[in-house]
Amino acid sequence: MAAASSTTSAETRTARRLTDSHGRIIHDLRVSITDRCNYKCVYCRTGEYGAQYPELAISDYLRLIKLFVNLGIEKVRLTGGEPLLRNGLIELVQELAGLRTSSGEPLDIALTTNGHLLDKMAAPLKAAGLNRVTVSMDAVDAPTFERITRVPGSFKKVLTGIRAAKAAGLAPLKINCVLLRGFNDNEIEGFARFAREEDVIVRFIEFMPLEEDRLWSPDIVVPLKEIVTRISSEMPLVPLAPREPSETARRYTFSDGIGEIGIIAPVSQAFCGACSRVRLTSDGKIRTCLFSQVEHDLYGRMRAGQPDTELSDYIVQTIYAKEARHHIGEPGFLKPSRSMVHIGG
Repeated sequence: MAAASSTTSAETRTARRLTDSHGRIIHDLRVSITDRCNYKCVYCRTGEYGAQYPELAISDYLRLIKLFVNLGIEKVRLTGGEPLLRNGLIELVQELAGLRTSSGEPLDIALTTNGHLLDKMAAPLKAAGLNRVTVSMDAVDAPTFERITRVPGSFKKVLTGIRAAKAAGLAPLKINCVLLRGFNDNEIEGFARFAREEDVIVRFIEFMPLEEDRLWSPDIVVPLKEIVTRISSEMPLVPLAPREPSETARRYTFSDGIGEIGIIAPVSQAFCGACSRVRLTSDGKIRTCLFSQVEHDLYGRMRAGQPDTELSDYIVQTIYAKEARHHIGEPGFLKPSRSMVHIGG
């Protein structure tokens, strides 16, 4: 499946690391393998399920990912859209599981999914080499959940998928919930109980201006402090130390030590200064920030016949120019040209 010009052997791995002009080391790559989705979550998209942007061949994604791994990427997260819709996913995971980082360690491979198809795919993905899975789930109340996804029966499917992933050993299993005031913020305490009852890590995410509609406003954001206060009034929370400086979630456990909650607060408490991420869209363009106004066409250069050495140089130059931070809520802020579903989570 790999291109002849690409290699991951110990003899040819480069010592270069991806570093931007602000001194941040980039070691986390998020790759969207489709922008198709079988849900139409109200805060995310308004269009039909079909892809808006082209999808690459699985072999092309693999070749591009290898370039990043040879430059020091240690973690790859496969996203969408809904990545479980993509033919060839299992084979891609198998190939990635055979890669080694520049330090010789196995590549850390994760996947973000809405969970609808996870019940049948969790075990094959684990067998292929997937390490972890994150499920996007915005309510623990079935009617609310199905009002968000606009797909009847979706809550039961996702809950079954979560339990299948746990049974398959895809751990720690994380649940991502995007909170919107007046829409699902009444689910906060329920999610805290869900974390304990289902033995999963629930992560609340502040709503960002990445939807297809012009829905976002500061008033809709439920900030970190409010989430902590509300949960603690019922089940006291204790802060946990970050595992690494670039960790995006503020982590908490409950006072009895059972369960974990994370809060990702890019709006009220931005973490740009420690950012370690870069994204590759489903059509092969580099995005150095979720809110980038410019994309960098890596696949176009590959398709034009550039060798891996030139493609690697292009990646290094692009990452060096990575933005210092986003500007959500500031005067003159512009939403990115693509919505979240078309960028990749």
